[in-house]
Amino acid sequence: MRAMAKVKWKAEAAVYLTVAFVAAGALGAVQPATGIPTEVIQLTQFGPAAGVATAALLWPGRIRSRLAGALPGRFGQGAAGPALPLLLTAPLIIALSSGLYAAVKGSVPVTDPRSLRDSFALIVVAQLVGAFGEEIGWRCFLQPLLRTRFGPLTASALVGIVWGLWHVQAFTHAPAYAVGFLTATVAMSVVLGLGLERVRANRLLLAGGFHTLINLGMLLLMDDQSGAALPLVMFGAASLLAALPWVLRRSADRILPAGHGAR
Repeated sequence: MRAMAKVKWKAEAAVYLTVAFVAAGALGAVQPATGIPTEVIQLTQFGPAAGVATAALLWPGRIRSRLAGALPGRFGQGAAGPALPLLLTAPLIIALSSGLYAAVKGSVPVTDPRSLRDSFALIVVAQLVGAFGEEIGWRCFLQPLLRTRFGPLTASALVGIVWGLWHVQAFTHAPAYAVGFLTATVAMSVVLGLGLERVRANRLLLAGGFHTLINLGMLLLMDDQSGAALPLVMFGAASLLAALPWVLRRSADRILPAGHGAR
């Protein structure tokens, strides 16, 4: 029975990841023909959604259970607690990144939203939609799937590694750029994984909101599109710093005696 369960979760993961990578590559290839600016939205973001849809066609019952907490509904007992800290961690990462960058360079490369070619309101909405396209796969499907086999910290780190490698364009730059980016995806995945651990509803909204805030912050306050390594190195360092309280909190929760804090 255990061997069968092991095969099943591996098959789900393999199908999801294969489609997520292939679909992202195909969508990225056709985007120039659509005329949709990548500044507004990147079609590659819907690769994970395609992976989830494919897995759902093969195993509808199991995938439905994986996605049970993704959509709006009532928060379970204690579930709403991490929501605000989770969403506040995203601007904290951007603030730390900007501060570290300013400490080295003396200033921050700020982009005025009015200088963007497209409406900033449109960009915000499109970024949220794109973030949903990713997070339905990473945090709402793959994270719960890996949690059936691993603890929350290990599962979150594994999702972060795959999430980072999925952004293959990051690895076309200098090694320091790629290392900074991968460090950031792992650290942010740990924040998201631990923050959503007890959340039983609205997981997609919370993960998508976090993701959108990060993307908008990088657009306006980080020169990440230039390919320069320093912004991404600072981004990785800031993400690690922001993840530390979440890891420490998780460790503290594990060593508290049973019934601690009960009234």
